[in-house]
Amino acid sequence: MLLIIYFICEQQVLIMNRIVILASGSGSNAENIIKYFNNNKSVSVTQVLSNKKDAKVLERAKRLKISNSYFNRDDFSKSDKILELLKEHADYVILAGFLWKIPESIINAFPNKIINIHPALLPKFGGKGMYGMHVHNAVVENEEKESGITIHYVNENYDEGAIIFQEKFKVLPSDTADDVANKVHKLEYEYFPKVIEQVISENG
Repeated sequence: MLLIIYFICEQQVLIMNRIVILASGSGSNAENIIKYFNNNKSVSVTQVLSNKKDAKVLERAKRLKISNSYFNRDDFSKSDKILELLKEHADYVILAGFLWKIPESIINAFPNKIINIHPALLPKFGGKGMYGMHVHNAVVENEEKESGITIHYVNENYDEGAIIFQEKFKVLPSDTADDVANKVHKLEYEYFPKVIEQVISENG
């Protein structure tokens, strides 16, 4: 009897949670996530998908031996092609610098299992068009005293899903937009994989 219980518990521990990463750019966050979960016994990055054919994230994924592919607007929004791919390969969908709005069909298929990182302290500096240097420039131009990162669930509106985690830093009067970007990147690399792991662990 004890042997049977031990076997069942061991099987539960070995259940693998699969991550698919969506990214549009260079993919530094995606690479950081892949490396963080490398050899993890309960979480695995199975795919990297990009809406840009020449995105460097696809090169990173290939180098790291992660399956990767490109999709166009029709694949994503006007058909179920990407939805079905995600259903086959993902338990969680991670947005790492992905710029398109997620279709409602995908949101409904992965309730509270699509996670995004935003390079500011939402609700400030969020919404359509607010990404990358656009955000950091706005922070500096508005003479903000602090900025940071927000990790949140994804809903049908840009940057409006429930907040999971925030971390901030002081913006100095001498900071340029590039300085702010560098500070944000450090927080992204430190916290994004850890928060993903925590969410998955808490969901069992």
